[in-house]
Amino acid sequence: MTDRAKTAAIIGGGVIGGGWAARFALNGWNVAVFDPDPEATRKVGEVLDRARASLPALYDRALPPEGRVTFCETLPEAVSGADWVQESVSERLALKHEVYDQISAVLPEGGFIASSTSGFKASDLAAGGAPVVVVHPFNPVYLLPLVEVSGAADLRAKAIPVMRGIGMHPLEMQTEIDAFIGNRFQEAMWREALWMLKDGIATTAQIDDAMRMGFGLRLAQMGLFDTYRLAGGEAGMASYMDQFGPSLHWPWSRLTDVPELDAALVQQISDQSDAQSGHLGIAEMETLRDDNLVAILRGLRRTGSGAGGVILGHEQTLPEGGEIDGLPVTLRRSVPVTWTDYNGHMNEAAYLELGTWATDGLMQLVGADADYVASGKSFFTVDTRIRYLDEVARGAVLTVTTQVLEGEGKKMKLFHRVLKADGTLAATLETLLLHTDLTTRRACAPEPVVASRLAELAQAHQGREAVGAGGAVGQRH
Repeated sequence: MTDRAKTAAIIGGGVIGGGWAARFALNGWNVAVFDPDPEATRKVGEVLDRARASLPALYDRALPPEGRVTFCETLPEAVSGADWVQESVSERLALKHEVYDQISAVLPEGGFIASSTSGFKASDLAAGGAPVVVVHPFNPVYLLPLVEVSGAADLRAKAIPVMRGIGMHPLEMQTEIDAFIGNRFQEAMWREALWMLKDGIATTAQIDDAMRMGFGLRLAQMGLFDTYRLAGGEAGMASYMDQFGPSLHWPWSRLTDVPELDAALVQQISDQSDAQSGHLGIAEMETLRDDNLVAILRGLRRTGSGAGGVILGHEQTLPEGGEIDGLPVTLRRSVPVTWTDYNGHMNEAAYLELGTWATDGLMQLVGADADYVASGKSFFTVDTRIRYLDEVARGAVLTVTTQVLEGEGKKMKLFHRVLKADGTLAATLETLLLHTDLTTRRACAPEPVVASRLAELAQAHQGREAVGAGGAVGQRH
């Protein structure tokens, strides 16, 4: 692939296909969608809107400029010249083979087909001769990073770097099995839930509460085996297996049996589900789900646990820095829902957090980075003044430039300008910091390399107007 914008062909524009279109487009790929459904443009457009409001909010750097999304009249039009082909049609093997024949006829040399199948083995999909590798995502594709990659080793090797490049976590499977790993666990829980419903043990709401109020919260950040290792106490996993291993022989579950989905059970499930969440429309539930996932994923991001580590790793590949009007860009990021209030606007505390990360960006520029802090030196904030100049809504991409007002001795005085996408000044933050020895907790002079870089920036920014700096509270000009 060259430096030109890469293109992903999305064959099938349903929930999964739309999610793939959003994941690729928001990571800078051009996207060509083919789906004969006359509503495909609307459906994929709605998914894109949800993704724009959520995926960028996971990162503390801006994602690449969004790629162009095109809806094609024919499958060959979508696939022609594509760097990646993602098939997300219905789970019918005969239909997939028919689609693969059409794709193969126009597939670029050396190309292959990535299938979103949730259950078929790659060898079954490729039985007709098409080069197919399983790249199975989880919904919503634009937020959840896991993709299970299965199939021929050479195709897995081609697919995995592309998935990492768009912020996904490829789980490579050397052994083919139906339904892969994630769906087997989901099916096991689903079967047990159906038995509890059929036997009158629990309702849909009780089952969901057991998951979301308990073990589901643990699994999101630690997984199954690490959770059980903790349950074994200081002796670890061996102790857990010794204590609870015998319980595997107890008749607790009915995972090997399948309840008959007769009309009565289907009606029971439907009625209870309607009573549980029927007051919400599907669009409302999808927005609620995405908002919750953003909050959870940003929490995991702080510690690098689970999916949070994937986000941090991908973030390091995103561009940073640059200048605007001769001032360094110290932060560029989207406003997450966790930064907004009941009006949907960015709240006061979030501006301070934004300034904190911008200050970190400036510190890295002058060499006061993580290694410097680990050596026992840093800058401590003494005073901050914020001016709120314009409303900022969730999803807005903000860019912060930083002017060094003072950089001599122990002091570092900064002036952050917070700019909206159209260049409007949304806020300014003036902050004073003192260089500190972390062992004595007392102010001290910075190391020579940091002092030199800081002085250079202060000299370069000297004489530049900083409207709002040095004023009193309430003073606007």
